[in-house]
Amino acid sequence: MPAHMLQEQISGSYSTSTTITAPPSGSLQNEREKQKPVPVYLEEDIRDIRPEMKEDIFDPTYQDEEGPPPKMELVWRNIILMALLHLGALYGITLIPSCKVYTCLFAILGYYVSGLGITAGAHRLWSHRTYKARLPLRLFLILANTMAFQNDVYEWSRDHRAHHKFTETHADPHNSRRGFFFSHVGWLLVRKHPAVKEKGSKLDMSDLKAEKLVMFQRRYYIPGLLLMCFILPTLVPWYYWGETFVNSLYVCAFLRYAVVLNATWLVNSAAHLYGYRPYDKNIEPRENILVSLGAVGEGFHNYHHTFPYDYSTSEYSWFFNITTFFIDCMAALGLAYDRKKVSKAAVLARIKRTGDGSHKSS
Repeated sequence: MPAHMLQEQISGSYSTSTTITAPPSGSLQNEREKQKPVPVYLEEDIRDIRPEMKEDIFDPTYQDEEGPPPKMELVWRNIILMALLHLGALYGITLIPSCKVYTCLFAILGYYVSGLGITAGAHRLWSHRTYKARLPLRLFLILANTMAFQNDVYEWSRDHRAHHKFTETHADPHNSRRGFFFSHVGWLLVRKHPAVKEKGSKLDMSDLKAEKLVMFQRRYYIPGLLLMCFILPTLVPWYYWGETFVNSLYVCAFLRYAVVLNATWLVNSAAHLYGYRPYDKNIEPRENILVSLGAVGEGFHNYHHTFPYDYSTSEYSWFFNITTFFIDCMAALGLAYDRKKVSKAAVLARIKRTGDGSHKSS
């Protein structure tokens, strides 16, 4: 099915364990003096805070080579598979009125579980190392991520780190400068740009190579995704409450999967083209509340690209951010810890230097 084969073809109010701050200035100095002494870090020192993470910081020195871009080569197998998936999802929509209530609730649950596998798992835990998770939580997230079927954690994280390090260049797998359709889904329908392959192959992925659970998922990804993304979502409603096999397949498998895919893709497309840039007006990623609603908290994209090491990906804690709520709940249970959070002083200092003036205080 699409995502894995596509990639092969084209290749606040809560406590935190680490506080990242910026040197205060002006009116912030008095407030700083009233606080207890805490470590002060410059943004350039972030690698000292996350010694295991070196590859998700934007590289301003990289520039695209001059000359005409290579001709796009369509991958027809991927185009056909993606078209069939979305046709199946559209048919699934027509079946919703005939579904049992439990089936609809199960599909919604599957949407959020698989979404968390991307947001709390592949994105915030493994791509950016913004927090740490104990084994039970890592097991849940790896299963949820497999259910999401957007490539295994290793491959997803490699592409995402390249996206952050080489944003808006040809080395960015879903470069938004090539248009909405390309950054949304088109990048999965054509061969990878040579720069993506070159730069992606040079990223340091040793942290994930050393993680046995991630490598286990990668080794058995195809049977895992068939089980988690299609077989179980179809069989559970059919077996446990007598839903029809067709309803289970098209609503809980195809429709749920297509919605999760498009919600994730909107972070690459809409959140790079539409919205505000209160933290850094010099970059294209933007704040988009509608994307956050669909992508369970990942629409605060100007903040995230400005501070990729913040576990919340947002200044505003749980506001339109189900993933942050989930991680904080896991922390309350002792399953998540060492959550990295940017200090208010650092945020305000960055806004003063590079924001567009649209910031609203939390």
